[in-house]
Parts: sequence; C-alpha cells; structure tokens
Amino acid sequence: MKRRAFVQATLSAGVSRIGAPALIGLRQPPYDLILRGGTVVDGTGRPRVRADVGVRAGRIAAVSATLPDEARRVLDCRDRVVAPGFVDVHSHADGTLFDDPNLEGLVRQGVTTFVCGADGASRAPGATDEAPSHARVRDLLAAIDALQPATNVGTMVGLGTVRGAVVGEDDRAARPDELARMVAMVEAALGDGALGASSGLEYTPGAFAPLEELIALCRPLAPRRLAYHTHMRNEDDRLLEAIDESIAVARGAGCGLQISHLKTQGPRNWPKLDEVFARLDAARAAGVDAAFDRYPYLAYQTGLTNLFPVWSRDGGTARFLARLDDPATEARMQREMRDKVALIGGWDNVQITSVSAAEDKPAEGQRLGAYAAARGTEPYALTVAMLRRNAASVGMIGFAMSEANLERILRHPQGMVASDGGAWATSGPAHRGVPHPRGSGSFARVLARYVRERGTLSLEEAVRKCSALPASRVGLSDRGMVARGHWADLVVFDPARVADRADFSDPFRYAEGFTATVVNGAVAFHEGTRGPRSGRALRGRRTGDAG
Repeated sequence: MKRRAFVQATLSAGVSRIGAPALIGLRQPPYDLILRGGTVVDGTGRPRVRADVGVRAGRIAAVSATLPDEARRVLDCRDRVVAPGFVDVHSHADGTLFDDPNLEGLVRQGVTTFVCGADGASRAPGATDEAPSHARVRDLLAAIDALQPATNVGTMVGLGTVRGAVVGEDDRAARPDELARMVAMVEAALGDGALGASSGLEYTPGAFAPLEELIALCRPLAPRRLAYHTHMRNEDDRLLEAIDESIAVARGAGCGLQISHLKTQGPRNWPKLDEVFARLDAARAAGVDAAFDRYPYLAYQTGLTNLFPVWSRDGGTARFLARLDDPATEARMQREMRDKVALIGGWDNVQITSVSAAEDKPAEGQRLGAYAAARGTEPYALTVAMLRRNAASVGMIGFAMSEANLERILRHPQGMVASDGGAWATSGPAHRGVPHPRGSGSFARVLARYVRERGTLSLEEAVRKCSALPASRVGLSDRGMVARGHWADLVVFDPARVADRADFSDPFRYAEGFTATVVNGAVAFHEGTRGPRSGRALRGRRTGDAG
C-alpha cells in the first residue's frame, strides 16, 4: 500500500470509529500517548511508512501521517522504527517471573508478550508445594494478574505435566480411565484460557506418550483453532521420523502444528533440512496448518541428563541415579551417552550452565572437556559425579547447529522467532548461573545480525516474524500489529544501533538500541528508564465457537 493510500485509509477509518473526544468540564486530550514521527513497520509485512501513532485507553486509536500535539505524553520517534511489541511464543521466562516480575531482559529488547508452558511442562494444572494456588490454569492466570508483571503473559498446557499428574514418571501406556482424566485436564486448561498445548518428547514423562495419546490430548485444540507446540521426539538422527510423528498428531487431532525450535542437530544431520521442509510443505498442502519457530543461535540449552538415553530416565531421578550403580546398565548408558556427545562434536561442545552444589559452581560457564582436563578428570566421570552431587539437576548448552540452516529456517515463510529463553537481569533474583544468551538477546540479534548485517531478512519480514506471525499462532488476534483497535504493545528502536550484547560468557547483558517499549498503552521503558509494570495474563479461546 502506498503511503498516501495508507494514510487516507487510516484517516477515513478514524472518522467512523474514533469519534470526538469526550468533554467532561474541560476538554480532555484525545490521546494518552502519541509516538511522533517514527517509521512504522506494522507487523503485516507491508512496506514501512512514516506516521504518528496515537494511543488511548490502552489501545491504538490512530495511525496517521500527522496527529495533533494533544496527548498526555508524546514520545519523539524521529529516526526510529515503531513496530509491534515482540511476541515470544516459546519462553521459559516463567522460571523467574514470580521472583522478579520486572522482566528486565525482555522489556529492554521490545518483548511485550511471552507464552510459557513450553516443552510439555507448565506451572498448571497441578498444585505443588511451591505454588499451591496453581492447581488450575485459571489460578495461575489469576496469580499473574495479581502480580502485574512488566509484560503480558500467556501459558500453554503442558502435556508432560498432565501425564505426570495422572500416570506418573513410568514408561507405560495410560489406561483408558487415565487417558479420559488427562483429556479432561486439557479441556479444563483450555477452558481456563490456555493458549495451546505443548509436548516435550525428549523429556520424561512426556517421552513415554505414544502417538495415540498425543492425538487424543490434542483434539480439544481443534474447535478453538489453537495449535499443538512440540519439542519433538528427536532433533538429530531420527529427525525425519519425528517430523512425521508431529504431522500425524496434528492431522489426527485436526489442530494446528507448531514445531518448537526447529533444528537439524549434529553435522551429519545438517543436510536433512531440505527433506524437513519438503515434508512440512507437503503437510500444509494437504491441509495441516504447520509452522515452526527458532532462536537465532547455533547452540541449544537443556539438562545434562538429556545426553543420556530416554530409557535410562524411566521412573524419575532416583531410578536414573540407581542405574548408574549397576555396572551392566551403566555400561550401556555410558556407551549411548558418549555417542550423543560425539554426535554434537565432542565434550568441548558441552557447556555447563547451572548447578546447585557449591563444589561444582566453578563449572558454570565452562566447556566440559576443558574443565575436566584442568581438573585432571575424564569428562564422563566428571559428568556422572556432578549429576550425583546435584541430584541429576545440571544445566547444559550444546553447540551443534549450522549457520546456513539457521538462516534458511528464519527465511522460510512459516518460520518465526522465539527465544526458548529465560528472563534474566544483571543483578537480583533473575541473575542465576550462566544461562544461554537467547533470553536476553534473541529479538535484538535478529534485527542486528540477520537484518542489518547479513540481510537474511528485510526489516519488514523480521518484524512480522517477531510479532504478528507468532501472535496469530496463539490466537492473539488483537495484538502483534500496529493497527487501530489493537492493544498498544509497541517497541521503538534505532535500526542502525540495535544489537544484542549478551553472549555465552556473559548472558545477562541487556540489548542496546531500543528507545521505548509500550505495554497495554503504558510506557514500560524509555531511554534507559523503567516505567510502571502494566502487563496482564492473556487468556485464549475458551470455547469452540470463539472468534
């Protein structure tokens, strides 16, 4: 759309929908906030246009070539891009949410909404000692509203969480009565406002769910037009089989498919991306609404136990550790674990992120091979010792992916950006271990490296993949675009300066080049200064006939 047509359409729509400002004694400013003189990239993929954006009562009230200087607050956005706030549909920021609702690492890179409950693990349903009020998704969402975090927060229902609550940690099929209970839990979670369902099929207990169970648990998504988000059963040697299973779940359930953090892991699997795309494109042509997300890094983060085979984790942590005491079983575990390490390129492609034992704190941020050598220890023996000292809870980063494949995944029409990261801070309770930098840098890195530096994406494409496209995957029809009537979740940044500063040695550094972040019409961040927390819990389509 040309600039003149864009402005005329916006102005004519404004006459019919906005109307005159209310008069209560003295004339009130027509807008609470105006973002003045910026280059609007609206999230749809359409070409950028210079325009003012007016905000009233938390929503975008006008997008116009020029708005009158009548607002409670005006932000000067000249030489800046004004875009929809970024929507992170695969986040683990709930890990620090209730300890630090300021969410500094997110707000300072333009994230205005994140969706948690990924990889099959959600904070509800299922009361715990730590969060007894989260027995249901509605309880979790009420707690988020009471907290009033800095960004909007939604959740998926984790199918691993559901299985753990009903079947437990054992590798067995659910009985018919158990499956019925699980389906009822998913129905209730969606009725409470969950934005989709997720699986983590490399993690227990979700790894023990067969195809038929996954289809049954995903059927309630279909009438709500919500998607099944999956950390697939395999992302390396059996990647193509995992793609086929994911498609089969969506086809059988009649729901959408969102493949989480799509990757081809290990150099010998990098050539499989052509076939991955072919199978997903064929599924779309056959009527499956298939899409995927990815963070802009070549390393993943997981638990160190994930280097061991799934069968060794059957029954939970105690039984996993007990198997290490049985010589024959341990020999098999060691053999398969060493094969996994070789697949990703060796011990120095494993970096320790988090431990609880004081003795192992020096390992945080260290490559396992070099750290073991410095201690005069064999890496596998050190791994087992650390797992024992930390009750098998040790975090790791694995370096195993291809830059060329990452760029192709980002460019694909159905590819979108998601961090798979936490919400970290330079100090306080959200400063823990040495995590992956993706939590503090994903969206900034896309704009800096893959738009400005490498030209992998146009600015318009990148913004769409960070906003409108992910918002649509979780049913947020009134967020993710700079459009009249949408919630005023906005980000302002300097395209020449925007950059990620977090890296694998210091993952807490905030992104730079961001001028302002607006959440539900309130300025949450401006020129380095924080504003009020104005986020809220977001609820999805609770009934099948929802719009």
